[in-house]
Amino acid sequence: MTRKYFGTDGIRGRVGEYPITADFVMKLGWAAGRVFARRAEGGRKLILIGKDTRISGYLFESAMEAGLIAAGVDVGLLGPMPTPAIAYLARTFNAQAGIVISASHNPFDDNGIKFFGSEGVKLPDDVELEIEAELDHVMTTAESAVLGKAHRIADAAGRYIEFCKSTFPVGKNLRKLKIVVDCANGATYHIAPNVFRELGATVVEIGVEPDGFNINRECGSTHPAQLQKVVKEQHADLGIALDGDGDRVLFVDHNGDLLDGDELLFIIAHDRHSRGKLNGGVVGTLMSNYGFETALKELSISFVRAKVGDRYVIEAMAEKNWQLGGESSGHIICNDLTSTGDGIVSALQILHAMVLTGKSLADLKKGMSKYPQIMINVKAPNTTRLKNNKAIEGAIAEAEKILGDSGRVLLRPSGTEPVVRVMVEGRDESVVRPLVIRLAEVVAAELA
Repeated sequence: MTRKYFGTDGIRGRVGEYPITADFVMKLGWAAGRVFARRAEGGRKLILIGKDTRISGYLFESAMEAGLIAAGVDVGLLGPMPTPAIAYLARTFNAQAGIVISASHNPFDDNGIKFFGSEGVKLPDDVELEIEAELDHVMTTAESAVLGKAHRIADAAGRYIEFCKSTFPVGKNLRKLKIVVDCANGATYHIAPNVFRELGATVVEIGVEPDGFNINRECGSTHPAQLQKVVKEQHADLGIALDGDGDRVLFVDHNGDLLDGDELLFIIAHDRHSRGKLNGGVVGTLMSNYGFETALKELSISFVRAKVGDRYVIEAMAEKNWQLGGESSGHIICNDLTSTGDGIVSALQILHAMVLTGKSLADLKKGMSKYPQIMINVKAPNTTRLKNNKAIEGAIAEAEKILGDSGRVLLRPSGTEPVVRVMVEGRDESVVRPLVIRLAEVVAAELA
């Protein structure tokens, strides 16, 4: 069945435009409450709600709370909390679900709803479809005797801080490191600096003054220029950039150079491999840099690509029974430590490698060289014509022949707009650039 509302990362859109409206979110809460209540094995029915710092969070938190209570479900209010914290707390409180009100790295005038099940993982398709089916029914209110109750969980931040610290090895500390932490004026503003500080680091905080409107604005993992500047000004050892909901992380080394998710994933994989702790291979995505794949191959580390989206990375990790995966954007999943992408926990794995080896971040990344990767978006009203097109297939074969085993070609229809993403990468940019331009021209001509 085709989903009406749920995408690969919940339901997201512009505030005030359907379905990101108060009435829809209240009914969504009711529908989800009904579904989770039916699936509960008796006893108390509890669902947690957390949010990031955008202004509309107040509106949608109240609407979601009302819908859940009308369905006869108790609500635990977490306030501003990172997405991975809500996944973790859903497990520790034995809740039926954790609900995240966030639009992640998007600007403040967007918002969205994400769900985690009782095990702290995103909902399977059948549960999302059941919630969507419930939304087709007229909303009703449970009898007064069985209405849900709401309470605020005051120690949620402290619980999550202690969890994050527990993923860093006992007996190790960060006392020799000066770290600049950019919290994107988002959900980690009151958590991430405390985690690194309590582990001994000297911490310089930026992006920790949310006002409801400045989340992700010229800060955080989507806008790292300010972090790069402050790291150099402060003569810091490194900088850490989180996004608005705390599930992505990027790093800046002491030179001010940015490290993306592929480079961070390589450092973690290399460190674990060298200690015999990798336990399998690494899952990337169709957009993972070819230089990353090549560097892993040189270490004899297995690598597979999943579709773009942390949901698909986690599925591939489960199929392979591997513990490490992630995306270039900075979604990194260490499923031996937690159930979803977690910016703070992932950052601690990088810091652990630095502490163990005594090497700088700049030195640790030297084992991998990113290949030039150039992408052109080609307008294509009908992307179905991409399949079995002899001209396009011929252009791809010609490009692959020129690249040999030193690059790759990828054509990927966008899931959100009528374009085909044409990407070529390889060792030599002077070879890559004309190839991607030529291929994009062929695709544009054939799909016009």
